[in-house]
Amino acid sequence: MLDGGELDVLTGDYLAELTMLILGRDRLRDPSLGYARTFLRQLEGCLGTALDHRVKLVTNAGGLNPAGLAAAIGALADRLGLTVRVGYVEGDALARPDALTANAYLGAFGIAACLDGGADVVVTGRVTDASLVVGPAIARYGWTHDDLDALAGATAAGHLVECGAQVTGGNFSFFTELPDGGHRPGFPIAEVHRDGSCVITKHPGTGGAVTVETVTAQLLYEVGGPAYLGPDVVTRLDTATLHAEGDDRVRVSGVRGAPPPATLKVGVNNLGGYRNSMTFVLCGLDIPAKAALVRGQLEAAVGTDGLEFTLARTDHPDSGDTETASALLHVHLRDADRARAGRAFSAAAVELALASYPGCTLTTPPGDATPYGVFTADLVPQDAVSHVAVLPDGTHVSIPPPDTAAPETAAQHDASTTAPTGHRTRRGSLGELVGARSGDKAGDANLGVWARSDAAYDWLCGWLSVERLAELLPETATLTVERYELPNLRAVNFLIRGLLGAGVAGSTRFDPQAKALGELLRSRIVELPILEAT
Repeated sequence: MLDGGELDVLTGDYLAELTMLILGRDRLRDPSLGYARTFLRQLEGCLGTALDHRVKLVTNAGGLNPAGLAAAIGALADRLGLTVRVGYVEGDALARPDALTANAYLGAFGIAACLDGGADVVVTGRVTDASLVVGPAIARYGWTHDDLDALAGATAAGHLVECGAQVTGGNFSFFTELPDGGHRPGFPIAEVHRDGSCVITKHPGTGGAVTVETVTAQLLYEVGGPAYLGPDVVTRLDTATLHAEGDDRVRVSGVRGAPPPATLKVGVNNLGGYRNSMTFVLCGLDIPAKAALVRGQLEAAVGTDGLEFTLARTDHPDSGDTETASALLHVHLRDADRARAGRAFSAAAVELALASYPGCTLTTPPGDATPYGVFTADLVPQDAVSHVAVLPDGTHVSIPPPDTAAPETAAQHDASTTAPTGHRTRRGSLGELVGARSGDKAGDANLGVWARSDAAYDWLCGWLSVERLAELLPETATLTVERYELPNLRAVNFLIRGLLGAGVAGSTRFDPQAKALGELLRSRIVELPILEAT
């Protein structure tokens, strides 16, 4: 990115809910840590290049200790014989004696203050992912809290590039259609304009592609309703319009903003206890009976508390090799007692190898328990958080909360009654007509589905209801599911409450971050409409 073409600011998003837990555990071992050390290692090879090219660096790699990372960058620069001005943003960490970590999601104005103060590198703790892009735009154009549409447009740009190559063809439903087959997608660039509109592109000669569909996919990623809440602005995703502007250039415009809520989201991590897992291979006949035998033997050996059994029927009848003739029985144990969740459990599983079902084998040797975390989110008033920008000269600048804030209202979601489509149909995979992108939002999951044509979208809206989703994805049937239509994107988004339980760090689900949920949906065989060519 630094030597591939023009660039003003290079951003780096290092934080996720799971990352904050890992950094919290690092800090327990050594209070001087708590930041993403990978960033520091990467910076060693490119800080000089960034300074030579006058590219600003903005990153949230400060994690739980932005001041510590800022100091480490200064020490690195001294060792390399470089002069660098580092600013950092703090105030997101909240005092919660009952939590491992508790951090409010700050906005972008602290980043802008650091850049206005002459910083070459800006380090933050927990800010919203999009703030890494919004902050430099504020500094460039002098926006205030009143420039809601511009802030919303920049937020959309930040959301689009926050996951790197996901907007240039990474993890794309139709990857086989990309020029390079998805082998090495380039990293994205957001050209943000004064009015908040942007063009998503990439450096010439890099792989992947930037198309209306790759941008649509990322715009749907890890969002809930059309009102995308942020600390600086509420971004109305349903007002965004996408237009191709030539090869690998997509313009995003028309994004409208509204005043932000009076509260900030707070991400809270706690240690939930210890867990361990063992997987039994069940081959051939009598798979359910074999699984029942293992269950009874393990419950007798270690007790029933905290045990969880999942039988994956990966077996095929009359197979010619062991792997395709086998099912997998995943056994998980969670407990506050490390000893019980550790060798006491995994050894008990291995000890069944000569005393259980015929063909008994496991995929791993016995192992010890590992700690797991539980993520929750709550809210605090915006004015209860001290948002501070520390400039390169050491000056502390207090960042005031927005002047106005909208009262919180309950999200409205669309009706979910399946309507008749009136089309002749044929049997086929849903993914022939639609793409999908899915991901995690704490213990919830989102599933965005977009159609490839106007006719397909008209059918999709009438056909893919909450009830239909429950038929296609049975694990959603007992959960609260919110459905939202986004006509400008030819998309429908589902927010599936509670699918991931206590969050990524505590989930024992086979797909703990729901990344594959969209592809599972696309693989289902349904009655597809026979649409006229457009």
